[in-house]
Amino acid sequence: MPKKNALPASFESALQELEQIVTRLESGDLPLEDALNEFERGVQLARQGQVKLQQAEQRVQILLSENEDAPLTPFTPDAE
Repeated sequence: MPKKNALPASFESALQELEQIVTRLESGDLPLEDALNEFERGVQLARQGQVKLQQAEQRVQILLSENEDAPLTPFTPDAE
């Protein structure tokens, strides 16, 4: 099992852990010191997620710029 301070390898696992932290903090059952530690961990995970999203956005921009003649179409998710 990884150390608690080690950052998760994937965006999805970081997001899942962040959701768990939010649930624990919202319960209001944690002692102050534990709540502060959870909050600190949540900030780390949020920052990691932000970096991963920025990297993904940069990759998309690079891929789109490689073929400037490719037509761009609006994104419509299948779920809608």
